[in-house]
Amino acid sequence: MDRPRTRYVAVGDADVAYQIFGQGPPDLLYCYGLGSNIELFWDESWDEIEGVQLFKGLASFARVIVFDRRGTGASDGVTRRFTPTWEEWAEDLGAVLDAAESGQAVVMATLEAGALAILFAAMHPERVKSLVLFNTGARYLSADDYPIGAAPEAVDTVLDLVATGWGTPEFQALVAPSIAEDDRMLARMATMVRASATPRSAAAQYAYILRSLDVRRALPLIQAPTLILHVQNNPLVPIELGRYLAKNINGASFVEIPGADLALGDSMMAEIYSFLTGERPMVEVERVLTTVLFTDIVGSTSRAASLGDQRWRSLLDAHDKVVREQLRRYRGREINTTGDGFVASFDGPARAIRCGQAIGEATAKLGVELRVGLHTGECEVRKEDLGGLAVHIAARIAALAAPGEVLVSETVKGLIVGSGITLSERGTHVLRGVPDEWRLFAVRA
Repeated sequence: MDRPRTRYVAVGDADVAYQIFGQGPPDLLYCYGLGSNIELFWDESWDEIEGVQLFKGLASFARVIVFDRRGTGASDGVTRRFTPTWEEWAEDLGAVLDAAESGQAVVMATLEAGALAILFAAMHPERVKSLVLFNTGARYLSADDYPIGAAPEAVDTVLDLVATGWGTPEFQALVAPSIAEDDRMLARMATMVRASATPRSAAAQYAYILRSLDVRRALPLIQAPTLILHVQNNPLVPIELGRYLAKNINGASFVEIPGADLALGDSMMAEIYSFLTGERPMVEVERVLTTVLFTDIVGSTSRAASLGDQRWRSLLDAHDKVVREQLRRYRGREINTTGDGFVASFDGPARAIRCGQAIGEATAKLGVELRVGLHTGECEVRKEDLGGLAVHIAARIAALAAPGEVLVSETVKGLIVGSGITLSERGTHVLRGVPDEWRLFAVRA
């Protein structure tokens, strides 16, 4: 998809940046919380981030309008003399819709931007076709009639985290625990956050948001069909906040999302598409030629028994970290983990072999011995998953590898001619559940 043009609309004394892409109807206005900068969404280095992939998915069936509200990203910042109120921030939504010449739109909002969307939907019901809210709440601070909110001291702790950790990888690991071990992705997301606001501005905005936010009275006034998505396990935005919204918005649908990541990602696409169109999306199946790598810890069962649960878990965590470091280094894509091993794919067999060797060397320093197997073949790609016979062949080859050995199929051998990698023949084998006999080769150190 081509990079959309950034435009500006004047709201009061400030300029609000927005972009339009995709084809409707419907129009879909996406409201993100602090942490957004629409100028960065389209750089190639951001393409693998789930939120960017989500935009592309939405654009397949909607005319999407994204913007940075006042005080964030590419829009004018806030000053000591002017911090927008909830009502003024809600005006940003209407101004952007007017600029995009959109009379009525689906409004989708995440985190604290959900409150803006709720206010706008209650004040301008004729302009909101439907409402999608993700990881948000009507109020954050506890009250006598709102015991699910956070205690004042808990809010103070969160504000301290924002003031001291804003724009750091450590802070992003709290927001997106699923990538806590992915240093490269954490660094990229931290860059986006720093481009959205400074730590002082972010802390000031969140102090206002967390301590004064309360749009509970607007909930019964929402007339648009509403979908509420909420992750199950993030303590920063407890799931009880989402359940409260669902209970108090007439006819709202509520879906619990496994995990703890606060950002709206591609995994929610099916729920959003189904809600807005009444249909489940077709799952595209793509067939690609790829090299599949399997790793397996030698003697993992007996090792776990001898070490005990705690020491074995610590060793596994160290193993997982060094494997992922090598996958990033050699541009491998993690497909799955098998408890004591990894499944990964590569677009080049020579790079896959070198990654397998590097993984073996790195884990050996931990006192862990691996078997590694590789095969290149046609696979089915279904989003993040990988299927097909090639996957089973790689798994069977790994099972036949000797401790500390990288074992490959004859197919791989034929594709690495000229790479400088040398192989030793390991004979012909029958792979369980796989037709024909297979010649296998071990990689020389």
